[in-house]
Amino acid sequence: MMAHYQIALILELENAQGPIPKMEFDRQSEQTWDRSVVAEVTKLFEQFRAPLFRYLVSFGLRDADCEEVVQETFLALYRHLKKNEDREHVRGWIFRVGHNLALKIRQTRLRDVPLDEAGAHPDLLPDPERQAAFSEWQDQMIAIYGALPELDRECLSLRAEGLRYREIAGVLGISLGSVAQSLARSIAKLQRASARHEARR
Repeated sequence: MMAHYQIALILELENAQGPIPKMEFDRQSEQTWDRSVVAEVTKLFEQFRAPLFRYLVSFGLRDADCEEVVQETFLALYRHLKKNEDREHVRGWIFRVGHNLALKIRQTRLRDVPLDEAGAHPDLLPDPERQAAFSEWQDQMIAIYGALPELDRECLSLRAEGLRYREIAGVLGISLGSVAQSLARSIAKLQRASARHEARR
């Protein structure tokens, strides 16, 4: 089963815009940064910051927490790339790390607020309205994904991992045209459902 962060990634692949914090490297330790890797991460940050931020907002986090997760995700990416780790599936990697960091922050916020004080500090808890909307969206997306033919699900899963159309065709042993048609059908279904969900909010 495709995870919901992968479905979010599919829907955001062509959208990289929005009000997002700047990428900041600590100037005090500037001498320790590998400049070539910094340049690589900065480029990836510009490309994926908006999709990641929008996903985190829909996850139910406050904007300040989303900004923190974005920063931590790309600093983790710097360490990942500096060790010459896998660069082929970087999009899926970014969303997976962001997802896991968001879970940790949400759990920390809930743990740090006593139950009898939670009502007095609603800003410390995930936005209930956002959480409910995201949960509904997630259920819809996963249901649509689960109803797709097996080939369409495989194409989507590989696309979510960052594989290009030609790479997907090679993995599945099908033509490039078949991959394009499969993804177009599936993404159109997901986008229509997502648009309907947004229209109701």
